[in-house]
Amino acid sequence: AEPLRAAGYHLSFAGKWHVSAAETPADRGWEELIVTSKRGTHHGRSINDWRAQARQPEQENPRCHGQIVRPGWGDNQLYDSVPDERMRAVDALNHDEQVVQAAVDALPRLAASNQPWLLFVGMIGPHDPFVVPESYLQRYDPAAIPLPASYHDSLDDKPRVYQRMRRQYWDQLTEQEVRESIAHYWAYCTYEDDLLGRVLDALHATGQADDTLVLFLSDHGDYCGAHGLYLKGVPAFREAYHVPCIARWPAGIAAPNRTVDATVTLADFAPTFMELAGIAPPPDLSGRSLVPFLRGTATPADWPDAFYSQMNGVELYYSQRIVATAEYKYVYNGFDFDELYDLRRDPHELENLADQQEYQEIKHELVRKMWRFAAREDDIIFNPYGTVALAPWGPADALGQ
Repeated sequence: AEPLRAAGYHLSFAGKWHVSAAETPADRGWEELIVTSKRGTHHGRSINDWRAQARQPEQENPRCHGQIVRPGWGDNQLYDSVPDERMRAVDALNHDEQVVQAAVDALPRLAASNQPWLLFVGMIGPHDPFVVPESYLQRYDPAAIPLPASYHDSLDDKPRVYQRMRRQYWDQLTEQEVRESIAHYWAYCTYEDDLLGRVLDALHATGQADDTLVLFLSDHGDYCGAHGLYLKGVPAFREAYHVPCIARWPAGIAAPNRTVDATVTLADFAPTFMELAGIAPPPDLSGRSLVPFLRGTATPADWPDAFYSQMNGVELYYSQRIVATAEYKYVYNGFDFDELYDLRRDPHELENLADQQEYQEIKHELVRKMWRFAAREDDIIFNPYGTVALAPWGPADALGQ
């Protein structure tokens, strides 16, 4: 945000912040239209916040359809539908309608100013729980929806926490409920597409649509029944990490309607914005500018051939690092045994090959790539102590020491 602000951009923020409980968008140069998930909201609860929900064991109710029973935590209604008029109401009960309306209202003012502008529209959907308008749900027949290809994965060759999550929570759902949940999720995606359409219509009305880059992104996916799981975080399967990236810019994208088959991550958007604004990206950014892809030029020869991610846990402090190429995926699980998948032969990540002897050199090279990436990022977690140095090969093996 700061480099764009310094370059003369007006920055407007509408939606989910989820960056810091200590700062708000205004602290980083944004105009705040509507900001949610900031300090004092859902995150950062203390133990005393649960007292209001306390109840006696005999008050526990039987499980309802589409519900996950979680004694003492609050039961989780995974999916539901509501009347369209209730979903369309712009009020505190409907976050995304509020956010879209704030963005639509701001666009004429932004377009009429003499400044270049950036508008962030941060909807929550299709995040769990999958609560959707009834008319959207009617478009999808649960009986016609197949179970995910990995649904019957026993998880026996995968870390125990994966098994625990499925057996403790998600195995409460019947196969019919899983199909219904997917129908709700698809309906939610369709609803969110229509919300985006309202923003695009408002942009068209300003007359600036051809000259405006629109990026449609998500911060994560949902397992939505894959491997019998839901939500995201640990585990490290593709469904949570492979997110959409669609770009629209009639006056700027060469040869539109292309699909670019390259390893791209969310870290690549900051340098992209900077280059488009005429700002030289600093050399220490993790990502690379996507402008060559927008301009239709050849993929740079040194473009990364692997995807890297890291999960440090949420309160339970898992330690999980991911390295994925087009052929293989390695997951270093500091809390359990590792994972290795042959993505060409096993795209749904059903068979863990980490302990198979014929794959040891492949695993070794992926571990080396993991440590080399960590070195490029100046990672500080290189503790050699025996209780935490559990990667099968340490960083010195990859760094020539």
